[in-house]
Amino acid sequence: MRESTIARRTLETDIEVALNLDGAGTADVSTGVGFFDHMLTAFARHGCFDLSARVKGDYEVDDHHTVEDTGIVLGTAFREALADKKGIRRFGDAFVPMDETLVMAAVDISGRGQAFYEVDPKVERIGSFDAQLAKEFFLAFAREAGITLHVRLVCGENGHHIVEAAFKACARALREAVEPDSRVTGVPSTKGSL
Repeated sequence: MRESTIARRTLETDIEVALNLDGAGTADVSTGVGFFDHMLTAFARHGCFDLSARVKGDYEVDDHHTVEDTGIVLGTAFREALADKKGIRRFGDAFVPMDETLVMAAVDISGRGQAFYEVDPKVERIGSFDAQLAKEFFLAFAREAGITLHVRLVCGENGHHIVEAAFKACARALREAVEPDSRVTGVPSTKGSL
């Protein structure tokens, strides 16, 4: 099983994440940020990842450190669960519609952590969630996971739909990229490493 458990404690956050890339999509998430819990649950479900996340943040400041640091820890867990990356598909992409919204995500398990996030949520807040924090999550996640991630809003108006479709599209692209490919021997790279 491709699994990892990562704990990280700073003066701003205390986070423990357990991730199983070969799971059934179950989530047990508690970040203290309701909408973010909803997004991580959707991420686990649509990626078919089993995810447990226990997060305590400096909520009296705002939710920025909580969301970004969760991205750091989840990205680290993702990288460690992939281990040597042998036999994976490496690339994945997905288009996810949610009513009027359509979001595209594409991923390369490249070893080069970078994200290109062109998603305008159209609103400042979704409930009490600062909508721009979704970008901070994906930037931190991609950097620590060592993946190249592109997320693009094709069309959309409702902020909740837009951000949720981004999380689901990313999850589905990752699910495809980490799937074993029986035709691949070793690492799927002409360099011989990722």
